[in-house]
Amino acid sequence: MKNSYDEAVKLLTSQGKFYINLGLERISALMDLLGNPQDKLKCIHVAGTNGKGSVCAIIATILSESGMKTGLYTSPHIFDYTERIKINGIDISKIDFAKYVFDICALADKNNIHLTEFEVLTAVMFKYFADNSVDVVVLETGLGGRFDATNIIKSNLCSIITHIDLDHTERLGNTKSKIAFEKAGIIKPNCPVFTSEGYEEIKDKADECNSLFVMVAPFEDTTNLSLKGTCQQENLSLALAAVRYLFPQISENTIQEALKEVKHPCRFQVCRDDLIVDGSHNPNGVMALSESLDLYYPDKKRCFVFGCLKNKDYGKMMQILFSKGDEIYFYHFNNKNSCSVEELKYACDFPSKEFKSLDELPSDCLKIICGSFYMLNEIVPETLVR
Repeated sequence: MKNSYDEAVKLLTSQGKFYINLGLERISALMDLLGNPQDKLKCIHVAGTNGKGSVCAIIATILSESGMKTGLYTSPHIFDYTERIKINGIDISKIDFAKYVFDICALADKNNIHLTEFEVLTAVMFKYFADNSVDVVVLETGLGGRFDATNIIKSNLCSIITHIDLDHTERLGNTKSKIAFEKAGIIKPNCPVFTSEGYEEIKDKADECNSLFVMVAPFEDTTNLSLKGTCQQENLSLALAAVRYLFPQISENTIQEALKEVKHPCRFQVCRDDLIVDGSHNPNGVMALSESLDLYYPDKKRCFVFGCLKNKDYGKMMQILFSKGDEIYFYHFNNKNSCSVEELKYACDFPSKEFKSLDELPSDCLKIICGSFYMLNEIVPETLVR
């Protein structure tokens, strides 16, 4: 069917749009043509290297449970683009998604504005949330912050900056300080910022914007939180600090009940007693995965299925993850930047095999699928993680 969801996906993933080009000029021009729907929305804006998606999911669930109509924008998706845009936990329909994509692309083409995939998605999200009169939007940056398409907003309820580490260094800089500077770009004048790390770049930007700077210690009790993993205490502490500051009327009972309902698939997700799926895709992410495995499964024999993009430090990632005696399988997934099995084997210190199917993995060990979000939909049945 013309203008169907599948056709919209083909358009988004076409050579003309499926690339990264940071900057706000194109998205600004388009949003002007749309009447700047983002200016009608109240946003909580979240940036960071790791943890930002979990923070967003926690906040959105609490706000929804408290009765607010809550929009949530995250990336990447695992199975469908519609996962990225939700209202009160419900994905945008494929029919609506396709209509917004084609309408926005047609408007951009008519005005000679060459949008990237992420810019189209961001425009779809802002227009969809404005059309549906959401009360609050929980907004995750795609890459960086300062020049990310989500940063088209002029103000926000608050900014949140999660853990910062080296990732996307070719675009954001090769030191944590440079990356912190880029993330700090989401801080807006007179809008508070919450963070758990004291980078001078974030403090300086908060001072420049006359914005309240709040350092959050990772002390919250994660007992009721449905998300597992050692990193979640820090994520939960950031989320709750922001919620309690912005919405003091939300009761503690509502908060604690909401934490039981938080969903954020493929982040240290225990799918079966013997299967964990984790989209850890950089050294810091696999460090958190390794710590969580040591905490929850200290004596369990491990079997890893690992695939990775070439632009990641996969050698370091494997050094952190793998130990002598682990069963190691490598997977080359359907992405032009996916490492080949041979490249991964060459960089690995331990014996390894090529992954064929979950059924072929040994039954007497804990199976961990990790390394890249982009491979998960090729390996993991959707019914296991939804």
